[in-house]
Amino acid sequence: MDIKEKIKDIPHLPGVYIMKDSLGETLYIGKAKDLSKRVSSYFQDKRPKTLKLMSLVEKVKELDYVVTSSEEEALIYEASLVKEKKPKYNVELKDDKSFPLLKITLNEKFPRLTITRKKIDDGSRYFGPYTKAKLLRNAISILKNIFPLRICKKIPSESCLAYHIGQCLGPCVKRIDEKSYNEIVEQLILFLEGKKTRLIQELTGKMKECADKKNFEQAAIIRNRLSALLEVSDRKTADYSSWGNIALKLKKILRLPSLPLKIEAFDVSNISGKEAVGSMVYFNNGLPDKSNYRKFRIKSVRGIDDYAMMREIVRRRYQRLKEENKRFPDLIIIDGGKGHLRAAYEELLKLSLDYIPAIGIAKQEEKIYTLGSQEPLDINRDSEILHFIQSIRDEAHRFALKYHHALRRGAWQKN
Repeated sequence: MDIKEKIKDIPHLPGVYIMKDSLGETLYIGKAKDLSKRVSSYFQDKRPKTLKLMSLVEKVKELDYVVTSSEEEALIYEASLVKEKKPKYNVELKDDKSFPLLKITLNEKFPRLTITRKKIDDGSRYFGPYTKAKLLRNAISILKNIFPLRICKKIPSESCLAYHIGQCLGPCVKRIDEKSYNEIVEQLILFLEGKKTRLIQELTGKMKECADKKNFEQAAIIRNRLSALLEVSDRKTADYSSWGNIALKLKKILRLPSLPLKIEAFDVSNISGKEAVGSMVYFNNGLPDKSNYRKFRIKSVRGIDDYAMMREIVRRRYQRLKEENKRFPDLIIIDGGKGHLRAAYEELLKLSLDYIPAIGIAKQEEKIYTLGSQEPLDINRDSEILHFIQSIRDEAHRFALKYHHALRRGAWQKN
């Protein structure tokens, strides 16, 4: 595809763009608040160009991009990619100007996250450099809410305000041990390395492991961190100017009978079967329509049985739509792999609604499964189609976690 044609498919969302030559070598990596506007600006004939920019544009034959939740996250991901790929044209991070860095003080018993402009051999872990100091300060405030490491230079003998407002885990008053604290440090490092999907998977696994061991307090703490991470990671699809192209591609790759203009996605959330809930989010023309979101308190399932829970919420949703003679969606997305998808399909079959297209997105490898196929679809991990499906799945997961959290909090307050 011609570069200018490919630009038309790039969404108006924050993210990182990657320019490559004809051999697939990375030439330049940049970030943007609006990917479409930023990338297209390089190829506008009327825009004045420096010799360096002219040289870059002439060599660009391929374009990749990764959508992020915010410009702040794009800043962090850009730096990790630049460090990994070392693109020829990213010289601005190699000049004499002192750009800010993120520093994790691994040389300390309970490491801190700070901003610095000097990199010294002191046993700390450094990330960056970052080109925008203001964006970095915004990013670090977000990170401290998700990964509440201590902020004091010297550990005090009593708790401070940060601990009481939930922005520090209180190592000073022994509210957390060194091992557990370092696990959070490792999670932060994964995020700064741009390995967000892996981090979400690890947190989900850790939460279930704690729940299986009946360590419900720790499971709830991890659930809250996961929920906060998903809130930050929620991709804002409301600005998809190229939604028409995405709908067409979805129709083609999923072999849908019509354009998927109305999409519903389902997820379940529980800790060892307690306060089990389900969620359904509704997207209309690529946009989330929160007025049509639905939440379900699981009624018919006892214990841990995700398949049965999925059956219940799918049955309740579409039985009601059928009774009320309302429009059914053009596509159903199930959070889960082949087993979850099969469970949902069997309920649709009982309601004589098995003609509604449904897909599942497996949690571990982010693979898309369709009915009637044992193998996942062959979709590039950087594909905007996969990102779009992930964004809807993530929203369903966030909504389920939020409801589950509210019920758990209510049950705790009653005791």
